[in-house]
Amino acid sequence: MHNNYIYIFIMFGVSFLIRVLPLTLIRKEIKNETIRSFLFYVPYVTLAVMTFPAIMNATAEPVAGLVALLIGIVIAWFGGGLFPTAIACSMTVLILEFLI
Repeated sequence: MHNNYIYIFIMFGVSFLIRVLPLTLIRKEIKNETIRSFLFYVPYVTLAVMTFPAIMNATAEPVAGLVALLIGIVIAWFGGGLFPTAIACSMTVLILEFLI
């Protein structure tokens, strides 16, 4: 009844079009500031949308994940690097998991 090859072909076609259409349709530099700003922030928003649910669901207590997220935001806001921020967030979750 269900042919997996059809589904694979459709997924291939959609993925291919998403990557090829911008390259073929947009040939010159984009000068519109709104579109340039939008395209600049798309990777960050995508990463945030994929990461946030994982932060909340990766811990046994969602409160520990939320507190670690807030601490990570504060450390990053004040210029902390990736490694110190990750260590601080991990330690926060570890401590809160023991306390809760």
